[in-house]
Amino acid sequence: MKVHFLTGFPGFITTELIKELIKEGNSNLFYALVLPEQVDFAKRKADSMLKELNSTHSIKIVAGDITKPNLGMNEVVLQELYEKTLTVWHLAAIYDLAVKEELAWKVNVEGTIVVNKFVRSHPDILRYMYFSTAYVAGKREGKLLETELIRPTSFKNYYEETKFEAELLVEELKDLVAITIIRPGIARGHSKTGETIKFDGPYFFMNMIDRLKWLPIIPYVGKSEAFLNVVPIDYIISASVYLSSHSAAESQTIHLTDPTPHPVEEIYRAMVFEVTGKNPKGRFPKVLAAKALTSKRIQQMLGVEAETLDYLTWNAMFDTTIADRLLEESEIHCADFIKSIPAMTVFYNQNKNNADFHIKIV
Repeated sequence: MKVHFLTGFPGFITTELIKELIKEGNSNLFYALVLPEQVDFAKRKADSMLKELNSTHSIKIVAGDITKPNLGMNEVVLQELYEKTLTVWHLAAIYDLAVKEELAWKVNVEGTIVVNKFVRSHPDILRYMYFSTAYVAGKREGKLLETELIRPTSFKNYYEETKFEAELLVEELKDLVAITIIRPGIARGHSKTGETIKFDGPYFFMNMIDRLKWLPIIPYVGKSEAFLNVVPIDYIISASVYLSSHSAAESQTIHLTDPTPHPVEEIYRAMVFEVTGKNPKGRFPKVLAAKALTSKRIQQMLGVEAETLDYLTWNAMFDTTIADRLLEESEIHCADFIKSIPAMTVFYNQNKNNADFHIKIV
């Protein structure tokens, strides 16, 4: 039976990963690295999850910090981990597009350096599953390959920049450790249930539409021929778990992106119709929208981070040749985004008044 060591718990993706690994039935012990101030909450979350799944698996909550030596773990736990064969999942990161530079570098880059040191020093790593992002491409456009890790001339935000730098560091270990680098697109809730724990990414559109639905018409924002690559959490989870046991995925970097993404305007139109019952009309110039969103007050009022606008006219397509080949014999496919918007909207409407679901814009 496999033993898994994970960072990023009790975050949504790590939580869903553990659930899927339990369901897979090939694991019985999990170590979840958690910040000391989150330990009590994480224990309750783990107990609730095991009860929900009627599982006898063991989830050991380990107090630590990816930015500290030896991940901030005590010597007893560290020695216990060194005595086991591990599959390591590194997901802990600052995912906010508006993250400040210093915090992004500390967590995303320096944290990855520490995790890498743990992996290199461990005597028996079965697989190192590192979660990057497809957006390490920064402002590069055109067709973006899984085999490429090219420094762009610039990045849209510090999230992209620090994830690029972190992926470079993980790439250097491919000759030493069995590594699989996962590059997801923009994550959204479950394709069938709509479930998520944070209204970010495409939910910023939904926030704005919902808060402006009192208007007689809702316009498009600027004009765009770009495509938006949004993937459901269930695809990311199922594919990642499958790939973690697939020998051909070793030393590969894999785009878990939508192979058939929709244009930004098509997604926006579908969201407006689902939320308001009517199609968008007219256009609000993007330059004016960008100017308005320099105001934190307007960002807070609309529930939209200003950085979101950078993705509306970014013309790039993610190649999925490696992902398609590795997943070919599985039954794992990326659900169509437009077809999933109704379920997404139902879940959003049920939880939109709960502040815990919203990103705090400060």
